[in-house]
Amino acid sequence: MTQDTTSAAQKCIFCAIAARQAEASVVYEDETVVAFMDLNPVTPGHLLVVPRRHAVGLEDLDRATSAHVWSVGHDMARALRRSSMACEGINVMLCDGEVAFQTVFHFHLHVVPRYAGDGWTLKAETQERERALLDSDAQAIKDAIASTSR
Repeated sequence: MTQDTTSAAQKCIFCAIAARQAEASVVYEDETVVAFMDLNPVTPGHLLVVPRRHAVGLEDLDRATSAHVWSVGHDMARALRRSSMACEGINVMLCDGEVAFQTVFHFHLHVVPRYAGDGWTLKAETQERERALLDSDAQAIKDAIASTSR
């Protein structure tokens, strides 16, 4: 970790939870991740899957950790569906960056059980994009993929 990352990790509530230095209602943990109940849930059962190693966003995670976080998120969604919480749906959501609504700057995956009439909505005003613009967007992403070393 860099000096700035080390400093951030020392002040990070999710790092403290992962190290068992802060209180949390833990659902699952292994050597790579910890899953715990969100302190400010949007619905009952809302939980977070967090890598133990401090990473601010998606680009700060190595592929193996990223894959494991998503795999555990899948397991948590399955467990919520089978639990007595009787949810009717699941949202799995990543907020990566302040403009994407990230408020705790330690990577975390939200697993949100959904219930009819729960009051939480995700509404965006969308507009169909022209094919030429979609093709241009696709090419920009392809170019970035080609230039990214793996």
